[in-house]
Amino acid sequence: MANVASAKEWVAGTRPRTLPAAVVPVAVGSGVAAGYGSFIAWRAALALVVALALQIGVNYANDYSDGIKGTDEQRVGPLRLVGSGLAAPKQVLAAAFGCFLVAGIAGLVLAVVVAWWLLAVGAAAIAAAWFYTGGKRPYGYRGLGEVAVFVFFGLGAVVGTAYVQMERFCWLALGAAVPVGLLACALLVINNLRDIPTDQTSGKRTLAVLIGDQRTRVLYASCAAVPFAVAAVMAPTAPFTLLTLAVLPLAIIPVREVLSGAMGQALIAVLGQTGRLQLAFGALLTAGLAIRL
Repeated sequence: MANVASAKEWVAGTRPRTLPAAVVPVAVGSGVAAGYGSFIAWRAALALVVALALQIGVNYANDYSDGIKGTDEQRVGPLRLVGSGLAAPKQVLAAAFGCFLVAGIAGLVLAVVVAWWLLAVGAAAIAAAWFYTGGKRPYGYRGLGEVAVFVFFGLGAVVGTAYVQMERFCWLALGAAVPVGLLACALLVINNLRDIPTDQTSGKRTLAVLIGDQRTRVLYASCAAVPFAVAAVMAPTAPFTLLTLAVLPLAIIPVREVLSGAMGQALIAVLGQTGRLQLAFGALLTAGLAIRL
């Protein structure tokens, strides 16, 4: 009998707790554009479609690739459709490619009205999404996942969103991309910290596996704390970025949990807390960038 996942299970397969990594950089990039009087709502909306489609697509692609390789059979974290047998691999693969197609179409529209070279950026993002765990030599199994997340969901997404509205580069967008990228990395770090035991068994050499449990916990704490310092450094140019300090308590709670040695299921709660931190920080950073003196 064919595997038929329910709608709720397909939604769970998108890994909703990771979606702030797509929403926040678009919001922050739009905040930069708004601060310069260049906010264009429909372009921001298309950028959000690109980011969300890529995030959901990479989650489905990871589900497929890890599932067919058997690396999700002893999983502690959120639901995986292929690994749990709820959906056939070809169905999840089709969902991933469908998401990439949506991202490609939205990106094509932006490229037509802004600059054709954006197509190359979009192609690189889709390739990075697939080869994270796909292909014969997935870079996510070689400790490079955090680098890709920082580049594509930090630098690329924030600077790109600002660029498609302003049609020029600015240093403020680059600076704002740093804390956004670090908080996106924090989501991946906490996932990989939780999965160290099973990843070691299955041969997945994530950064967490390579540097070990304790260093990974310190890395997570750094990814959660440094964004506040960067926001403070940006204050001379955009004073209201200091608004982000109001959500510092949201960082203290998960950092304390991680540094105290939380493991397994406890880290799933930390993942949710990290997502809320990212959303709250992103909202205040967006407001701080949009309000210019």
